[in-house]
Amino acid sequence: MKELIKKEAAKLNIVLDDEQSVRFEKYYELLKEWNEKINLTAITEKNDVAVKHFADSLGLVLLNDNSIVKKIIAGESIKIIDVGTGAGFPAIPLKIAFPKLKVTMLDSLGKRVNFLNEVISELGLQDITALHGRAEDFAGPKAMRESFDLAVSRAVANMSTLSEYCIPYVKKGGYFIAYKSGEFAKGEEKEQSLKAIKVLGGELEEVKEYTLPETDYFRCFAVVKKDKPTPGKYPRKAGTPAKEPIA
Repeated sequence: MKELIKKEAAKLNIVLDDEQSVRFEKYYELLKEWNEKINLTAITEKNDVAVKHFADSLGLVLLNDNSIVKKIIAGESIKIIDVGTGAGFPAIPLKIAFPKLKVTMLDSLGKRVNFLNEVISELGLQDITALHGRAEDFAGPKAMRESFDLAVSRAVANMSTLSEYCIPYVKKGGYFIAYKSGEFAKGEEKEQSLKAIKVLGGELEEVKEYTLPETDYFRCFAVVKKDKPTPGKYPRKAGTPAKEPIA
């Protein structure tokens, strides 16, 4: 895995040193080990994990014209929250590749958070925290509301719902970037999400389609800029954003 992830990262113009590549290898080993006990991912073969989880997470650098992503590439210590992080994608690969990031990971399943905490410990990562809870739980004014430069998510959810989960965490002037399937760029989901994004204080600035280098893995980023504070009524109570997306 060490040489494999170095090669995949290099395709994205990311240079990993030996310590970073060893961390990716340990991460992969922990992922395999824990996946036998709890359902973390259906993708377990080494090459597939390297491309479809690790490289895909690092693919954020393809947005190198974005002001926040430029800061990440430059090694600045910006604050990121990964909502619905699951097995730690994209947060942990980004943290390994860009160590100065200050990262918060949020997931609703306690067993996954236990896994994430072991990864953090075993890899010796600093300035990264895993929290157990729903996205709606931590977005209040006395918690973490509007305190992040960037929110990211690879969670499988409708963009309207995902926006309600993520945009409240973003500072005015910051960004929410969703990792979506390639179909998002051409489908109804994009158009149906525009009202929700606007209501929540954002604007869909860009949808960038991409294929991971030397693969047929077609994806896109939905890039939302936060230009106004999110109204206090959002996010609504737990479960409502998924059952009744803003429309």
